[in-house]
Amino acid sequence: MSEISSKPYLIRAIYDWCSDNALTPYLAVKVDEWTRVPKAYVKDGEIVLSLSMDAVRNLQIGDEEITCGGRFGGVSHGLVVPIAAVIGIFAKENGRGLVFQGNDSYPTLSADIGNATSPDKPPPSKPRLKIVK
Repeated sequence: MSEISSKPYLIRAIYDWCSDNALTPYLAVKVDEWTRVPKAYVKDGEIVLSLSMDAVRNLQIGDEEITCGGRFGGVSHGLVVPIAAVIGIFAKENGRGLVFQGNDSYPTLSADIGNATSPDKPPPSKPRLKIVK
């Protein structure tokens, strides 16, 4: 039997921590063929989604995917994000959260991931995540 990934558990934990502290949880996602998000809002193959209670409805953070409904430009969309596509989850207000490397690797902690850049890419527009090695 293979080991169950800790990634969905850690995503739920950071989401709960944000909610408990009145912070806005943001989810950074690498968009692939299995990710259902409005393509017009994807930039450089990535999208950052607010998971606040005001922004989404029927949020389900499962072991294989995250599903919810959300509005973009006033239009309602059903969103499906495979857990493997999640880059990180962080609080909008202070940038604290987790960044994941690879599909099922262990996360790394960063005190300020919302304002940093990845060493592999030139600095893009905010919000950005720093992958700490």
